[in-house]
This record gives sequence, structure tokens and C-alpha cells, in this order.
Amino acid sequence: MKRIMGIYDVDPFYADRFAEFANQKERIPFTVVAFTSMGKLQAFTRQRPIELLLVGDNVDKELLADVQAEQIIRLSESREALSLEQPVVYKYQASDALLREVMSCYKTQPEQIPLTAVGVKSMVIGVYSPINRCGKTGFCMTLGQILERDSHTLLISLEEHSGLSRLTGTVYTSSLSDLIYFYRQDEYTRMRLGAVVHNWGGLDYVPPVAYAEDLAEIRAEELAELIGRITADGIYEVVLLDLGCLPRGMDPLLELCDMIYSPIKEDCVSAAKLEAWQEYLEQSGRGHLWEKICLLKLPRPSAVWQAETYFEQLLWGDMGDFIRNLLKGQNGGYRS
Repeated sequence: MKRIMGIYDVDPFYADRFAEFANQKERIPFTVVAFTSMGKLQAFTRQRPIELLLVGDNVDKELLADVQAEQIIRLSESREALSLEQPVVYKYQASDALLREVMSCYKTQPEQIPLTAVGVKSMVIGVYSPINRCGKTGFCMTLGQILERDSHTLLISLEEHSGLSRLTGTVYTSSLSDLIYFYRQDEYTRMRLGAVVHNWGGLDYVPPVAYAEDLAEIRAEELAELIGRITADGIYEVVLLDLGCLPRGMDPLLELCDMIYSPIKEDCVSAAKLEAWQEYLEQSGRGHLWEKICLLKLPRPSAVWQAETYFEQLLWGDMGDFIRNLLKGQNGGYRS
């Protein structure tokens, strides 16, 4: 059963809007309840304690004495008001950003949160190519948005320099670097995941690492274990991996995948790189991975686009049509 997150503010419309938004997010293990008066909040907690309470910073501290809440986070109307006893988050920011910040402040108890959820383990789709500048990142983002229409999907970017911040117009305050840190500290939970997940065009995604060194310092086995934890949670039906060129190997991640899409190009250098990759898999005893690989000749963009609209134009252009047909089994993919 989900635990209760309460929200009380002198502006009841604010509390109602946030509760409605947060209750649509499957990645947080809370039912969010908005309270329109302190009396109703106090009466509720006499019947059932609240795990987490968001409360406006203009609510008198004495009024909270009769509220049974495991943790209180203040909603501040000023970004500078950070000296209160409880954790503080800025009230007037996008609801998605506010929710991530709340999840970051929440003090999780590992034993309270099951490591696996009741349900089916996520399907894992990897996108990798030994060939540079083959359209992989655009393909991943478009594929994820289309998959999301039918299956709850999470995209995890393992690129060192993906450019997602520029292409989505988003400044990331949390990323895969944070998940790696929490996993190494044995503090990964579903709520830690929720604290770093962003959304673009309906698709949830984990932004790439803040620094390329974060990928260089982690073994592929550790990344595979972390992603295995995410798939076991049962939050997402599909986990989509945008695989870069990991310095310390990626074979454990490829093993984790149920399917691997590999965009290619038709020039002689690209063909040589593809052949070298296949030979490596065979010689290293991983030839069975080739059975999972679907080679794709992606449509080429017809014009130079603006970064701010790049993903939208891919979704509704030739790339989107290509992927929709691919998922229907009508074109595009083949095995070598």
C-alpha cells in the first residue's frame, strides 16, 4: 500500500493542483492528499500518520505540533529562505521540478521500500552502434516517445556528451551521476529514481552523467546491476538504453538487453567497423548477442533544424514514421 504524502498551504488551489499532478506520477510510492484546513490535517493524522508533509512556510510552527508526520518539508515563497529547521523547497517552480526536489529531500528508510514490485520485470531495449554520427540519440528519443504511447517507458542515456540539455532546453540539477552515487552507497530506492527522472514529450528519462568521468570510473557490471534494480521495480514496462562508448566495456549491458537496435551507415568505413564489432563478439565468446541485434538504416534528416525543435521534428517527420512502421514490423530492421 502506498504511503501518504500530505500537502497543506494557505492557498488551497495550489495544494489541489500539486496533489492532482503528483498522483498521476507512477514513479513515486505515495498517495498525495491535499488538505484545505489545519483542522482537517490534524484530524486525518490522528487516524493515520503521514509519511511526508509539505507545508507552506507561512504556517505557524505551533500549529504543526498536533500533526503526526514522519518528515516535514517547507514550501518557501523565496529561494533565499533556506535556514529553517526542516528541509525547504522553492514553492513556485514547475511541478515536475518541485516533485524531484521533494524526493531528493525525503529521508528514505531502505527497509520500508521493497526492492522489487509485484509485477512483470521491464523489457530492456538497447540502442548501440560502433559507428559515429549515425542518428542514435535522435532515434532513441523518438523511439521512447512512440513506445510511451502504449507502454510506460523510461529512457536512460549512457552517453558521455549527449547534448540533451541543449536539445530539450533543460538545466539538469540531477542526473545519472546521482543514481550511480546512491547505488554505490547502497541507498538506491524507487524514490531516488523519481528524484532524477525528467519528462519530455510524455517520455520519462534519466539525464546523462554530469561529468564524463562518472562513466569512466564505473564498471559496466555495476551499471548493469543498477539498471537491473530499476527493471525489477516494475514501475516501467520498457527501459530503453542509449548506449554510448563506455571506457570500461559494455558487454554486461548488452547481455541485459532483450533487443538491441543498431543504426548503421552504408559507407565502407562504417561497414568495416560493423564487421569488426561482429568479429569481436564472436572471438570474445559473446556471439549469441548478435542474435539480439537488429541493424537499422535510419532516414536522414532532410534539412538543418534548430536544436530547440529537433526532437519534435523527428517525431513528426520521416524518423517518426520509420519507427512506427518498424514497431509494426513493416520496414527498416534486418539481421546480418
